[in-house]
Amino acid sequence: MLEKMLEQVYGIKSEEYMQVESFNAFRGNGNYYFVADPGPKDEEEIEELQKLAAHLAAYGDTKVPALLPTQSGTLLAQWENKRFCLLTCQLSERKANQRLGRRLAKFHERGRFVPFQVRKSSRIGNWKQLWEARMDQMEKVWSEKIFQPSDEQFEKIFIESFPYYLGLAENAVQYLVDTEIDDDPLDSDSGTVCHERFSEYTWGKRYIIKNPMDWVFDHRSRDLAEWARGRYFHNSRTCGPEITAFLANYQEVAPLSPFSWRLLVARLLFPVHYLETIETYYSASRESDRRASEERLTAIIRKSDDYEQFLAGFFALAHPSVASKLPRPEWLMAK
Repeated sequence: MLEKMLEQVYGIKSEEYMQVESFNAFRGNGNYYFVADPGPKDEEEIEELQKLAAHLAAYGDTKVPALLPTQSGTLLAQWENKRFCLLTCQLSERKANQRLGRRLAKFHERGRFVPFQVRKSSRIGNWKQLWEARMDQMEKVWSEKIFQPSDEQFEKIFIESFPYYLGLAENAVQYLVDTEIDDDPLDSDSGTVCHERFSEYTWGKRYIIKNPMDWVFDHRSRDLAEWARGRYFHNSRTCGPEITAFLANYQEVAPLSPFSWRLLVARLLFPVHYLETIETYYSASRESDRRASEERLTAIIRKSDDYEQFLAGFFALAHPSVASKLPRPEWLMAK
C-alpha cells in the first residue's frame, strides 16, 4: 500500500521496503525515504518545519532529513484517508559512546539562528498560558467525573489524585512567573528548535533520524527538562549521575544561564507526565492502550513522594556557581 502511495503521490519507485526505527522506510534511486506521521499539523506548520530543517542542514547538521513535496507541490500527502509526510536522508548509525548532551547543545545552537520568525510551531514565552489552559480543561473533566460515579479503577484514581497534581501545576506556574519577574534572560535564552518530548531515544536507538514532525520552537530548557524527567521515570535510582553527566556535557558547548536553570526547574515541577497519561487514557480507542495508561497512572501515583525527592535533589545537579542562587519552593525545603 505504501509503495503504491510513494509512486503515485511522490513519483518515487521503491526498490526495497524496510522498518527503520519507528518509520516505514523505503530505498530507491540510491536514497532512503521515511514515511512520517504529521499528527494534527496543517500544511502551513509543516512548511515552517521544512524551513527549520533546511536551516539546520545548511548550518551543518547532516542528520536532519529533508521534507519532500508531493507531485502536486504540497508537503502534506493524503492517501486512503490517512495523512503522511515524506522525509529523506542518509542512514547514520548511532555511536555507542556518543555524548547526547553535547549533540543536543550543538543542535540547539544551530537552531538559535533561524533567519525568519517562527509562528505556527512556536511555544516560547507561552508556557504560562498553555499550562493554565491545559489545567483548566483537565479540571473540567475532573469536575464532571466527580458527579458521575464510575466503577472504573482508572477514574477512581484520577478523581482522588487530581487535586494534588493541580497544586503541583500551580506551583510550577508560580515558579515560572517569579522567574520571569526576577531574572533577565540572556542572548542564549532566545528561542531554538526543540522537541515535543525529548528523550534518550528521540533521535533513534540504532540510527539517527531527527524527525521534524517532533519539533517545536521553544526555550532550550524544554528539552533538558523532558530528558531529565524521562530518565527519572526510566530508572529513578540511577538517574542522578546520568543527569549530572548529561548537563555537564551540554554545558561544554552551551553554558546555562540562571534564567535557563529556573525555567528547567519550573518545567520539571509541571506534572506533564501525569496529564499526558490522563489524556492518553481518554483518547484511546483500544482497551489495551487504556490498560497501559492505568498501569502508568498507578505507577506515577505510587512514586509521587519519590518524585518530590527527585525535584528537591535536582537543585544539587545545578552548576555550583548557580545552584545557591536558585530559589526553591518552600514545600520542597524539608525534602
